[in-house]
Amino acid sequence: MLKLAPSPEQVAALESTMRACNAAANHVAKVAFEHRTANKIRLQPLVYCELRERFGLSAQMAIRSIAKACEAYKRDKAIQPTFRPLGAVAYDQRILTWKGRDAVSILTLTGRIIVPVVYQGRWLATTGTTIRGQADLIHRDGKWFLAVVIDVPEPTGGGEPDGWLGIDLGIVNIATDSDGTTHTGKGVRAVRRRNNRLRAKLQRVGTKSAKRLLKKRRRKESRYARDVNHCISKGLVGKAKDTGRGIKLEDLSGIRDRVTVRKAQRSDLHSWAFHQLRAFVGYKAAIAGVPVVVVDPRNTSRECSRCGHIDTRNRPTRDDFRCISCAHAEGADTNAARNIARRAAVMQPNAA
Repeated sequence: MLKLAPSPEQVAALESTMRACNAAANHVAKVAFEHRTANKIRLQPLVYCELRERFGLSAQMAIRSIAKACEAYKRDKAIQPTFRPLGAVAYDQRILTWKGRDAVSILTLTGRIIVPVVYQGRWLATTGTTIRGQADLIHRDGKWFLAVVIDVPEPTGGGEPDGWLGIDLGIVNIATDSDGTTHTGKGVRAVRRRNNRLRAKLQRVGTKSAKRLLKKRRRKESRYARDVNHCISKGLVGKAKDTGRGIKLEDLSGIRDRVTVRKAQRSDLHSWAFHQLRAFVGYKAAIAGVPVVVVDPRNTSRECSRCGHIDTRNRPTRDDFRCISCAHAEGADTNAARNIARRAAVMQPNAA
């Protein structure tokens, strides 16, 4: 995420362009919903000329607006997508070009403007780093950003790792590795519950000052959880690299649809950012040259890591594991992480 520093005149140009692009995307979404199609080729002759004339878009901006609406409609064809007036707008190489690494040329409704980049991010200073593909122009809390994809040079492969570090992901303990190190989620859950109580209290009050405080605290919880996931993933990748091992993670795709929890635990389940943690581990491991493999998580919490016996009675409580066959006992999450470390890969992922 790169921070921009546009002048007041450039802010006005960027804002008008963003509003026009999102209004155009809303119009395309309406037509797509009426015709029940998410095919860009079919929609383009229906809306292209109107987007150019009615919203004042350039040719490529019109194409990008059509693509945005189609991608959103594909996700759920039961509803008509809608876009916020200041929602993110995708720019490709035809309408956005870089002027070195400290300025960017962006096409607006009134022509191109060159906007300074005030924060380039640490990766742009890395030798061999290149910016790839499209960038998203984002307006957030009165500030302007570009979300870009970059290619960072990866170290050459060093062959097979000396072993595997299994990682069990969870809600009570965010991550537990097969060496027995636990990264607890107690702090994140405490912050989340405190924020839930505060939000409910402020919403009940409903005064202007309460609404200002609600707005001020937006995204504070997600920033905290993101920082925790960054710290955990950095530690896990560092341990694997220092010991010459690879990392094995559980494939938790669709976990929220497969499990049921009590009402009091629903908030924790649906706020669980395991995908974000897996993505952080994936890109940090790629840069460090650590292989990452995803395995089937089935029965990892019920199987004994010593004798392999599987039984629901092996786990009498959430925290304890006691095998009824060989009497092996240890922490339940550590046992699961060791099972993960021993399992064969079900796929070689794009972990990000």
